[in-house]
Amino acid sequence: MPTCALLLAAVSLYGPAACGAALAADPTAAAHVRSLAASCAACHGTDGTPVPGSPVARLAGLSPDYFVARMRAYRDGTLSATVMQQIAKGFSDEQTDALAAYFAGRR
Repeated sequence: MPTCALLLAAVSLYGPAACGAALAADPTAAAHVRSLAASCAACHGTDGTPVPGSPVARLAGLSPDYFVARMRAYRDGTLSATVMQQIAKGFSDEQTDALAAYFAGRR
């Protein structure tokens, strides 16, 4: 099983909060999640930190549970936004969980 698949399996079994150590220990999985997170950088800034004064939400340091709940609400249409509803639809539950763990570890 590829390394990235192992990370996503760990996320689905243990939840996003438990995967920070897996990201730190596995450079291939970390690179995969960083590539997913790169799609967030245009609006939310590098590593989830937008420019000062930006109206865009800071992702760095967010609780994984909060991040996942918001992304799934955007995807399901229960939370509206200009573009986030479409962006959230592009991520699987496992990818969303991995992103939650990634951004939780950023400061």
